[in-house]
Amino acid sequence: MATAGSRSLSPGTGERFARIRGATETLAQPLSPEDCVVQSMPDASPTKWHLGHTTWFFETFILEDTINGYTPFRPGYRMLFNSYYNAVGEQHPRPRRGLLTRPSLEEVLAYRHQIDDRVMELLSAGRLDAHTLGVLEVGLQHEQQHQELLLTDIKHALAQNPSRPAYRDDAAREQASAGISRTAMDWLPWDGGMCLVGHQGEGFCFDNERPSHRQLLQPFHLATRLVTCGEYMEFMAEGGYRRSEFWLSDGWMEREQQCWSMPLYWQGDHDGFQVQTLGGLREVDLQEPVSHVSYYEADAYARWAGARLPEEAEWDHAAADLPVTGNFVESGRLHPAAVPVPAEQASARNPAAEKPGLLQMFGDTWEWTRSAYGPFPGYAPAAGALGEYNGKFMCNQMVLKGGSCVSPAAHLRASYRNFLYPKMRWQFSGIRLARDTA
Repeated sequence: MATAGSRSLSPGTGERFARIRGATETLAQPLSPEDCVVQSMPDASPTKWHLGHTTWFFETFILEDTINGYTPFRPGYRMLFNSYYNAVGEQHPRPRRGLLTRPSLEEVLAYRHQIDDRVMELLSAGRLDAHTLGVLEVGLQHEQQHQELLLTDIKHALAQNPSRPAYRDDAAREQASAGISRTAMDWLPWDGGMCLVGHQGEGFCFDNERPSHRQLLQPFHLATRLVTCGEYMEFMAEGGYRRSEFWLSDGWMEREQQCWSMPLYWQGDHDGFQVQTLGGLREVDLQEPVSHVSYYEADAYARWAGARLPEEAEWDHAAADLPVTGNFVESGRLHPAAVPVPAEQASARNPAAEKPGLLQMFGDTWEWTRSAYGPFPGYAPAAGALGEYNGKFMCNQMVLKGGSCVSPAAHLRASYRNFLYPKMRWQFSGIRLARDTA
């Protein structure tokens, strides 16, 4: 798929704007026009829609608000590419985005390039005030969210094809460390007490990460790494999907209705399992973190294992001093990776943290917590249409932390709050265990 040609860049913000916008088109490069229009389920969106919607954001919230008498690129795009902003106007129904055969992919790319050029002109001329630059930053962060969604959505779409095509043949490649012995899962103790939760400091965050507030934690233990595919198979082998005593009532009903017996994208039986990846179908690696499990499955596994999922505040407290390093989209792997160290090194002290031994806290898979997604004490949504970005979704969803193998590294921080309905499985969602201190 063709991408935009080189453009002159303004310093600083302009270079970053061009880099992030270009990265989205780079992710779409391996796809055909037919790939870009398909929508495999209501929760996913076509690649073409992602390309258009992220452009709509900059046209609507930057160009329209800055240029007097602004003429839209196409007036109809205001409705077609609006996601959920009622303050902006009507939206095309989400489950029907895959029916938008027009505008063509070529037209959507032309839309992107013209809007990019107009934004760059404003940046070069210094015409954006501090408030609008703040909105531009939200737009760039929003674009990075859609880069991740582009990959998870196309993975789901390609998985519906019985020929099991790859998004990119070299994705999910075998690891050089695949032959090492399993890194032991250890437990790190935390004393609890009063801790600060939420974003602290002056860097960017979304409104749902504020305000920072104090919360009392009871003493707890946190697992040093993510649950592996091999460990999850043990749960399956011991009847985990058939034993209702491990499941929440809603989860058990969902399991029965959807006939779950293994994580999403797995196939096979006790003689061997395969998994659909962005690199195509391959054998399940027992040492890789299990992913594409719902909250219900994660919670059931934790109960079976004699543990529980961590509270959001516990995860935040443990990750607060850790560097954001790990397996992200930049690695090109686009699949969770096994802990790349021998077992004897797994408990080595992490000099960047107060506690030793926490592995895979960022990247690989989003980590389910048992905390409902809701407002922090004192929370207030942003003013205007952008106030619809997070606050109105604070009901019936659960918090996930840490990012995944398809998250942009620069987009993440310890306070970042992802949120999904408990039945959702198409994101790279995995499991870290916690337990109460006796």
